[in-house]
Amino acid sequence: MNIPAEHLARLRRIGWPWAGDPEDPDWRNRLAEFPDAAPARVVEQHRTGYVLADAPETGFRAESLPQWQRRRFPVEQRAVVGDWVLYRQDRIVALLPRRTVVKRAAAGEHYQQQLIAANVDVVFVVCGLDADFNPRRIERYLLLVRNAGAQPVVVLTKSDRIEADVLAAHVALAGPMAQGVPVAAVDAHARETVLAALAPWLHEGCTVALVGSSGAGKSTLINTLLGECRMKTGMVRAGDSRGRHTTTHRALMTLPGGGCLIDTPGMRELKPTGEESLSDGGFADIDALAKECRFRDCMHQHEPGCALRTAAMNGALDPGRLANYLKLRAEIGDAAGRLAARAPGKARARSKTKNTRNQQPADQDDA
Repeated sequence: MNIPAEHLARLRRIGWPWAGDPEDPDWRNRLAEFPDAAPARVVEQHRTGYVLADAPETGFRAESLPQWQRRRFPVEQRAVVGDWVLYRQDRIVALLPRRTVVKRAAAGEHYQQQLIAANVDVVFVVCGLDADFNPRRIERYLLLVRNAGAQPVVVLTKSDRIEADVLAAHVALAGPMAQGVPVAAVDAHARETVLAALAPWLHEGCTVALVGSSGAGKSTLINTLLGECRMKTGMVRAGDSRGRHTTTHRALMTLPGGGCLIDTPGMRELKPTGEESLSDGGFADIDALAKECRFRDCMHQHEPGCALRTAAMNGALDPGRLANYLKLRAEIGDAAGRLAARAPGKARARSKTKNTRNQQPADQDDA
């Protein structure tokens, strides 16, 4: 498909990843299958269909593929906000290959993946510097974001509401936890400082998703970046700084200076899918330290010669971070077993090695 330069410029404004026609052979082959269809991006997803865009500040409704509406059709194979599709008239005819996808395991007893957003380059993990500040929750977000293949950035909001020494302490705490991830502390209402702090990730062709609990300040941050009050904001509870879900669905918006934002509702549960690696999720230092344990199969519970428990006792390792590491490891092992059980013909024995004892319930964002 040879996309005209003028049309290509419009697509670039909504995150088209190529300077010209797609360089990825999978994309080129898919486009060649439907020579009479045009590319567009999913900017909203609804029960009865989608809202697509092929230029900034435009949107039109389109029906999904018939098979996507079937009850048993795999959720992960349906389009979500951020996906690129091919459409003809008012109907989607094909889903283009994804470059990245942010997802989690859906709440409930039965294993199912829930896709949050697709084709995301950067994810702002938004956390308020009030009672919402929760290092363990941030670690969960970083695990899911890194598994998606996107670059995480920790954005600490409400910096105007705390004293300078408390702000410095929180930023210092977030630094080691983030393991090399950029950390920015901002007053979400101060447009100039917000733009300056987040400028490296706000440019044409870059898609940024925002995740965080309700009341963290995502909607306020988006309004500031857009330069207009487009997203509804709400008050937070005084006791725990939690807010109501003012964002009820995911939506993609274009920034005046280039780039795209995807807003997401506050997530109550952050359950791993079983595909994550703790080393990639910001725990590489703990994994490296675990190799110094006396026993190769050390579970880091009560075994003698455990390097992790020794480091936690002498102050070299935050005990809370170690506890979260062990909790996430158990959850990933359990989810990996469930994922393997859904795949016919695959050896389930491989997933059993990931299962661990003392499994605990998933962390709840808004609990």
